[in-house]
Amino acid sequence: MCRLLTPKLEEALKDFPLRSQDGKGKEAICRAIFAIGRVRWFIIEGEREGNDVIMFGIVIGLMEDEYGYVSLNEMSGIEIDLTEKGLGEGKLKVTQLENFKPRPLKEISDIRLKHFLARFEN
Repeated sequence: MCRLLTPKLEEALKDFPLRSQDGKGKEAICRAIFAIGRVRWFIIEGEREGNDVIMFGIVIGLMEDEYGYVSLNEMSGIEIDLTEKGLGEGKLKVTQLENFKPRPLKEISDIRLKHFLARFEN
């Protein structure tokens, strides 16, 4: 089983399958946030696909900020070897923000997310 697939995530996505929030823009409800370093995935919908969960949302902090799909299994495999980077010992892995409560994207106080969403305003 994927280390990131928790009962909390399953509950958060239960009534939000893929394409359920199409066209809502910044009014879409963010169901979960994942992070590694300064990279954030703001997940707005997702559903099981075989032994994986395919999710849709916004990623901020990679080469380009964008809407897109992400596999929970792939995300679970992302890690940064801190030893190789001279930053200590161990590995940094993607984690889910534990205390996040679902809310509309526009209510999340991440400045990079706000800049991204502003690109789509009239």
